[in-house]
Amino acid sequence: MHMKIHLTRRDFIKKTGNVATCAALCGCGILPLIGGKDAHARNRSDINCSYIFVDHQAPIMVAMYKGEEFSDSGTYMKPIIDKQKYTLVSDGVEITDIEFIVAKSGSEAATLFAQKHINLASYSLPAAMVGIDNGTPMKVLGPVHTEGLALVFPKGTGIKGWENFLSYVKEQKEPVKIGYHSPTSAPKIVFEGGLHRAGINFTSNPTDFSADILMVDLRATSSLTPALISKQVDGWVGPSPHPQVAEHMDTGEIVLDLRQLPPEGYWHDFPCCIFAAGNDLIQSNPDAVQSFMTLMKTAADFCNNNSDESATILADWIGIPAEAAKMSTVIYTTNPSENWQRGAGIYMDVLNDMDIFKGKLKDKKMDQVKDEIFDFSFT
Repeated sequence: MHMKIHLTRRDFIKKTGNVATCAALCGCGILPLIGGKDAHARNRSDINCSYIFVDHQAPIMVAMYKGEEFSDSGTYMKPIIDKQKYTLVSDGVEITDIEFIVAKSGSEAATLFAQKHINLASYSLPAAMVGIDNGTPMKVLGPVHTEGLALVFPKGTGIKGWENFLSYVKEQKEPVKIGYHSPTSAPKIVFEGGLHRAGINFTSNPTDFSADILMVDLRATSSLTPALISKQVDGWVGPSPHPQVAEHMDTGEIVLDLRQLPPEGYWHDFPCCIFAAGNDLIQSNPDAVQSFMTLMKTAADFCNNNSDESATILADWIGIPAEAAKMSTVIYTTNPSENWQRGAGIYMDVLNDMDIFKGKLKDKKMDQVKDEIFDFSFT
């Protein structure tokens, strides 16, 4: 029986800190620990992958949970330490070991990437774009899912839909406080993008009382519901399963799915979480990246075709009610469809409109920098 451990960012950095100098000198994340033919066949602990406790990234958790049950597909993971470390196997060959680290948000994952603590991750596309803009050498490999973002208000508010929300905002004498869990999270960017396009004034400055909406950084998804209960915020935007959990626990109600934001249809099937890999990993171990993405497609298909079972797995993994997990509207896919790529281009425009980019993506259109951001060769 394997010991069950969640490796957090703090624990991971403590664990790897004493090899950081050696790793830097050798030009890789972790030094090879084996030699001979085995060293040629695989690079042990070559991949350090972060993910977040949201159902957007269910394929990662399902692939770990199912482990060797996916062996019939040809690509699967064998557990070394449950929920923490696995051997990636493809066509009977052990490709590499993968260490999984739980990040609190896309911003934290971006920091881990920039500090070279990880070389593979699943987190929000806006956070990845900001990282690339800041010079982090990495590529977005493809999506994990579409949909699954919502605005939540306290239970009993009775506000439903965009028009009702807009009327509520206009009736208030002070800015309506809306919380979010990460500055580069998809819910925040999509929500602010919708506000921007609807001409609604918003600010992050608590002394600006001329704005219609005050955006409040709550720093983690775990702070969303407590902030609502304590009335630190009037509402929050967040990824599933948090809106569904709020409704199930009677602590909140969904005002609108963010796909309903104006202009109508603009935010449908919109990108959110993605898979991203460091350029060094892509160049040094493309077989490992390919095998991982192949496994993620298998896991994504399983989640779509076995929604109740995958919801039960996820609920146990991240500690939420199974009933709430089963309410998810997320669609899992690793295919960067034409519509998904259109949405990625909208992100580019929104982030530039909001003056977020300061580096190589500033004032650029997607067709100008597509090759700087994406590598779809593994999907």
